[in-house]
Amino acid sequence: MFLEPGFLGTRAAFFMDVVTLYFAILPFLLGMSIRQAVIGNIVLHYRSQIVILSLTIVMVIIFELGVRISGGFVEYVKMSPTSYDFLLLFLAVHIFIALMAVGGWIYLIITSYKTYIVHGKGAMKQHRRMGKWIFAALTLTSVMGCSIYLFLFVG
Repeated sequence: MFLEPGFLGTRAAFFMDVVTLYFAILPFLLGMSIRQAVIGNIVLHYRSQIVILSLTIVMVIIFELGVRISGGFVEYVKMSPTSYDFLLLFLAVHIFIALMAVGGWIYLIITSYKTYIVHGKGAMKQHRRMGKWIFAALTLTSVMGCSIYLFLFVG
């Protein structure tokens, strides 16, 4: 899986194609989950958020293992026509936003569950505001991750 050629027609390995495809659809999965909250199906919203977060963590683990097994970032950059300095800076910003987004996502799930249990639906205004920021950050992270894939493996 980690060294096999991918299926998207690029230089990327199979695991990289799988992970990139997942992150390309992540904003849509989040949107469907958020839609459940908007229409009042809070239980399905909560459960889908847990499933999506769990899948995201699994994908990050697969990605990290695959990158380590296949030689790391430096090996990928050697195949890319894009500048090393640009890619390194872009990657650093991507990682920073991703860490903040996932940390915020985990915090939001935990605190919102506790608030909902104690205070009910009416106390969720702050949840909505923070949720919008988390959604935006996760979407940006997905776009940046897919862009890194394109920088490294296409062209």
